[in-house]
Amino acid sequence: MRILVLGATGFLGRHAVESLRALPGARVIVGGRTPASGPPLDLTADPAQLATAVRAVAPHAVVNCAGAVGGGATTLIGVNAKGPAALCDALSEAAPGARLVHLGSAAEYGAADGERPAAETGPARPLGLYGVSKLAGTMAVTGSGLDAVVLRVFNPVGPGAPRGSLPGRLAAELRAAGPGGRVRVGDLSAHRDFVDARDVGEAVARAVTAPGPLPPVLNVGSGTARPVRELARGLVAAAGFDGRLEEDGDGSPRSAAVPWQRADLALTARTLGWTPARPLAESLADLWAETLAGSDGRAR
Repeated sequence: MRILVLGATGFLGRHAVESLRALPGARVIVGGRTPASGPPLDLTADPAQLATAVRAVAPHAVVNCAGAVGGGATTLIGVNAKGPAALCDALSEAAPGARLVHLGSAAEYGAADGERPAAETGPARPLGLYGVSKLAGTMAVTGSGLDAVVLRVFNPVGPGAPRGSLPGRLAAELRAAGPGGRVRVGDLSAHRDFVDARDVGEAVARAVTAPGPLPPVLNVGSGTARPVRELARGLVAAAGFDGRLEEDGDGSPRSAAVPWQRADLALTARTLGWTPARPLAESLADLWAETLAGSDGRAR
């Protein structure tokens, strides 16, 4: 089984590749923008060129982990919205029978009521440009007519977490501060659904191999809303940090706008037979171990 992976050097892509390579008979092909990364597959390239590259690989399945979490409108829309649309066009022309597994984001849901978990059939009302761009990518995939599924990932954590995320940034700052130092953070009162990136990778592998057709969207999370403060304290414990963690009260605009999120995993469990396996403490311990070993905390 030939599986083409895009975005394989990113945080989630790295773990998806590990899970896919463990599948019996799988041949994982990494595509990217440079020849060194594998077949030249640039989602911003001319659609005809993209179709030619896909046709040369002749994949049985395609996993799209490529995405942008920051940057201006041009970057977010270009990578998160236009990129998946271009990929769907290329697959429709060059590999219409391939299964497409695309990584979406819980940011597509927007604000919750603080009581009910977000279900795939519920409303998607993103509040910022990132969520809007990811939802546009989801709509391109689900409306393509392909054998496709969007895995709507909640808040991934674990080894390799990038500095653009709170876990990755906090781990790097704890390391820099030393055991008795001082680290300042923003408001940690929001509740988030944290899921280990390795569990996300396992969900990707199951989505690639599950008998179809699949639902258009499946949630991937832990099914538990935890205070972000709990994550910070868990990482402090993993690091053996006995200094000062100062919460100055200024959080991100998204945390204020979306103070609570939790995934409804019932459909994913029924469809893929998948449930998260790693507790948050393990995710944080492994993130800290990798940070301590010399990881620079950036997405790879």
